[in-house]
Amino acid sequence: MKPVNRQELIRRLRRLGFEGPFSGGRHSFMKKDQLKLRIPNPHMGDIDGSLLKKILKQANVSKEQWEEND
Repeated sequence: MKPVNRQELIRRLRRLGFEGPFSGGRHSFMKKDQLKLRIPNPHMGDIDGSLLKKILKQANVSKEQWEEND
């Protein structure tokens, strides 16, 4: 998976039904139903492929679903 910036991550997660981001402690988070997904802080730069895979796994989003929302 190719790296994405934080804004792209948020935009694509919204297309997949997530709401937010909301402020919360050290990290922002997005919500979908009962799932609360922490997202990286904006100052970290691009989100590399390995971290993106972890985020998508926690979000229950397949690689195919992610790529469809490109």
